[in-house]
Amino acid sequence: MENSHSREEGLQRLTSASLSVTNQHYIGTWFIKNDIEQAVQQYANGHLLDIGCGNKPYEPIIHGKVTVYTGCDIVQSSERKVDVICPANQLSFDDEIFDTVFSTQVLEHVADYEGMVQEAHRVLKKGCYGIFTAPFSWELHEEPYDFFRFSKYGLRTLFEKKGFEVVTVKANGGKWAAISQLWLNVLFSTRKYNTFRSRVIKWLFVRFRLIVPYNKFSIWLDKKYFDDIFTLNYMVIVKKS
Repeated sequence: MENSHSREEGLQRLTSASLSVTNQHYIGTWFIKNDIEQAVQQYANGHLLDIGCGNKPYEPIIHGKVTVYTGCDIVQSSERKVDVICPANQLSFDDEIFDTVFSTQVLEHVADYEGMVQEAHRVLKKGCYGIFTAPFSWELHEEPYDFFRFSKYGLRTLFEKKGFEVVTVKANGGKWAAISQLWLNVLFSTRKYNTFRSRVIKWLFVRFRLIVPYNKFSIWLDKKYFDDIFTLNYMVIVKKS
């Protein structure tokens, strides 16, 4: 099972999925938020379990589509939004009690990610759906608890292996969004790539708000010339038959 003793309680996590266009992570979040909104509208209902809920940044999207929203995580979040403390691979719930299972950007942080998917299958009712997202390309984060990256083929194999029917695997944006977002990540990095040139470019972006047209143009470009050969994240919709 996952070890919670060395995890930092109250860790600062995303508190809202509605980021300002001036935010460094606006591009990536824009695509994943829009895809989650569509998935929730189509598949979420009844009692929903959010595995690795953190500060429940997608709660406003989910609210109104489900009757009960329960969030679990391995430690309490900074906004104290976690309802049940438990490891993702050993959920503290009975079999087949949830109508929807939801988990976003959590799989990469669970060493036993197969156990997490198995547990999600166990607690989900038959005929009901799960909504998951996981990164394909992103820098290290929440170290040292950042273990994996997933291709669309790896995700499909993982969920089918654990008994799910895979409804769809969708890229959250394509190559232009990924390249644009990752360039910003490098530019705004405060560690290895914090060179004089990057500091000057960063200052110009902040001082003259160049990040606003950059973010908007990147999203327009990706939508117009969409190509999912490269992406930041994938969404997986699954069903328990």
